[in-house]
Amino acid sequence: MKVLVATEKPFAKVAVEGIRREVEAAGYELALLEKYASKAELLDAVAEADALIIRSDVVDAEVLDAAKQLKIVVRAGAGYDNIDLESATAHHVVAMNTPGQNSNAVAELALGLMVYAVRQFYNGTSGTELMGKTLGIHAFGNVGRNVARIAKGFGMKVIAYDAYCPDEAMTAAGVEPVHSAEELYEKANIVSLHIPATAETKQSINYDLLNRMPKGAILVNTARKEVIHEEDLIRLMTDRADFKYVTDIMPAADAKLRESFEGRYFSTPKKMGAQTAEANINAGIAAAKQIVDFFKTGNTRFQVNK
Repeated sequence: MKVLVATEKPFAKVAVEGIRREVEAAGYELALLEKYASKAELLDAVAEADALIIRSDVVDAEVLDAAKQLKIVVRAGAGYDNIDLESATAHHVVAMNTPGQNSNAVAELALGLMVYAVRQFYNGTSGTELMGKTLGIHAFGNVGRNVARIAKGFGMKVIAYDAYCPDEAMTAAGVEPVHSAEELYEKANIVSLHIPATAETKQSINYDLLNRMPKGAILVNTARKEVIHEEDLIRLMTDRADFKYVTDIMPAADAKLRESFEGRYFSTPKKMGAQTAEANINAGIAAAKQIVDFFKTGNTRFQVNK
């Protein structure tokens, strides 16, 4: 049984060592494809793989066609929109993610972006504080729960909207549930996005929703850039000089946003949410454990395709 780790952006060395321990202890072979420069290299490498671990690497129909022996692919991280789920199902390949392993890292970044925004991007002028502000969490999954935990330490009031999360789970975490996105945005000084990019959510963060936020509002996006309606965001920020947008997913309209909204817009050059040593290690080793468990016991707990 061959397990391939195919990562254009490699795991940390200690993470690879942990993956190797899990795989080889189970009696399987580990193969590495790191910093590959072309898709052709990936297609060649997957040809004899029974299992595949990826990060942000794209697994589409072409990759699955080349991977004749592949039975499982695990995305080391929470998001899995880089896997063609329909094609994986058609190829009888189980697709999984590793939910929760990157959650604290993303949550800490979200709060860091909030501090950066309220303190005027550290430009030397007077800002405000997070204490006493109302934070709206849009989607109360693993990351949202960690954001709430940290935000309460700042003395923020935390509210959340998640159509799929029971009120009881939010109240147990000390969070006030609201029952529509519109209500969330109307009540929150700062909104932190944690929704996935789906057909339902893509471009759903639009002018109407954002314009419901009170004066001095801040939108923090550590989710996916596709959920933002960028034309609406630009129009909103043009109409409202009080509005700030901070993100770790560079928008397609980054140049326009930087040019037009200096001091109110910030994006990291690359996706930074899970870029910590701890998250890197946790997600990689979790992926290896899930593959071993799948082959040994048939466990498909974290399967994301049908």
